[in-house]
Amino acid sequence: MAEMEWSCLLDLEPLYRPDRKTSPRRPAFDQDADRITFSAPFRRLANKTQVHPLYDHDHIHHRLIHSVETASVGRSLGLEVGYWLEEEVKIAKGGQAIVAGLVHAACLAHDIGNPPFGHSGEAAIGAWFAERFDRGEGLFADRDACFAEEFEAFEGNAQGFRILTRLEMNRPGGMRLTHGTLGAFIKYPVTARVRKTIAVHDGGLKKFGVFESERAELEAVAARTGLIAGDATATWWRRHPLVLLVEAADDICYNILDLEDAFTTGDLGYGDVAPLLSEIAGFSPKDDRGDTPAEKIAVLRAVAIGKAFEACSGAFAENYDAIMGGRFAGALVSASAQAENFAAIESLANERIFTSPRKTELEVMGRNLVHRILDGILPVIEALAAAGWQADGLDGYPRQLQRALGIDLRHARDPYSALHALADYVSGMTDRYAVKIAEMISR
Repeated sequence: MAEMEWSCLLDLEPLYRPDRKTSPRRPAFDQDADRITFSAPFRRLANKTQVHPLYDHDHIHHRLIHSVETASVGRSLGLEVGYWLEEEVKIAKGGQAIVAGLVHAACLAHDIGNPPFGHSGEAAIGAWFAERFDRGEGLFADRDACFAEEFEAFEGNAQGFRILTRLEMNRPGGMRLTHGTLGAFIKYPVTARVRKTIAVHDGGLKKFGVFESERAELEAVAARTGLIAGDATATWWRRHPLVLLVEAADDICYNILDLEDAFTTGDLGYGDVAPLLSEIAGFSPKDDRGDTPAEKIAVLRAVAIGKAFEACSGAFAENYDAIMGGRFAGALVSASAQAENFAAIESLANERIFTSPRKTELEVMGRNLVHRILDGILPVIEALAAAGWQADGLDGYPRQLQRALGIDLRHARDPYSALHALADYVSGMTDRYAVKIAEMISR
C-alpha cells in the first residue's frame, strides 16, 4: 500500500496563493499561527465553553485558554516527534521545526469552529435543523440539494475548516494558511454525504470534517500534501499524520485539565483527582513542604502533561508504518503506555464531571437559547429568499433584525448557502452574546 511522503505533508505553500513569498526570517508556519491568533474567531473563544458553561471563576478553562495550552503541548509533541524523524532520517535536517510549527498552528485553530455552549451547542444546532428538515417546509423542502446531513449533525470541526478557508477575511482561501497547517487541522477529511457511502470507517473517520461548500478546498489540501485516497472514488482521504499529534495534544489537555477544573469547582475532591494524576506523573506529592491541595494538584498536572506527551510521541514511533500508510485508525493516547490511566480519567469524567447538576442545567438552558435564536432569525433568511436573494430587497422587521444583529448575508445565494449563513451566525456567538441575543429576540 502507498505511503505518504513528508516532502508533501510538510508543504508550506499557502492555499490559493502559490505566488506568496515568505521570508527566511519568518517561517510560513509562524505566519499561520499569527493569522490564527489575531483573528476575531480565535478571540471569541475567550467566551466559549470548554466544559463548564458561563462560570464566574477566573481559573476555569474556556476555549481560548484551552486552545493556547493545547498549542503549547502540540508544539512540544511536534518537537519530540520531529527530533525522532530527523534522527531516523525520515525528514531532512531542519524538518523538526516545521513539524512543531505546523502542529502548533493547527492546535491553535483546532476549536475555532466550536459554537457556544461547547458540544451541547453543537447538538442543539443539529437538533434544530433536524426538526426543520423533518417538517420539510420552505427552505428545508429539498433535503438533497441542501445537504441536510451536514446540518442535522452540525460539526464544529467542519465549521472550523470553513472559517479558516472561506469566512475569515472573506476571500477565496480565507486566511490562506499553508497546506501543511490545513492538513494537520483536518481531523476527518471527508464530507458528511460521502461519509454515508463508506462501508467501513477504518481511517479514523468517526465524524465528517468538511462541509460540501468547502469540498474544493479539501481537495486542494489533499492533493498538495499527498494524502492517501480512501478508495477508488478519491472523494475522501486518510488522515494527515500530524492530525494525530494535534488530536493527542487536545486529548492530553482536556483530560488532565478537566480534572484540575473539576477540583477547582468542587465537583471532585483531592482524593478523586490526585491519585489519577499521580499514576500518570509517576509520583505522589509529599506532605512535608506545606503545599496546599491546589498547589499539589498543579505540580501533578504539570508533570503528568510532560509524561503524557512523551508517551504519545513514543506511540507515534511505534505505529509509524501504519500511520504513514493511513492504516492507523485510533488515537495516540489510546495506543500509548498511558492508555489505561487516561481511560480511568475519562471514566471518572463521564460519571462525575459531565453530569454535574450545574453543568446539566446550563446545557439545557443553552439548548433552549440556541433554538430560540435560530427560530428568531429564520425570518430574515426566509425574507431574503422572498427577495430573490438580494439583501437590498429586505425591508420591515427582517431588515431591522438583520441590521441590529449584524447577520452576514453576503454568502447567501440559495437555500443551501443561506442555511450555512444561519449556522455561521449562531455558531460564531460567544456564550454570553447568545444569552444577550436570545433576550433581545424574546422581548
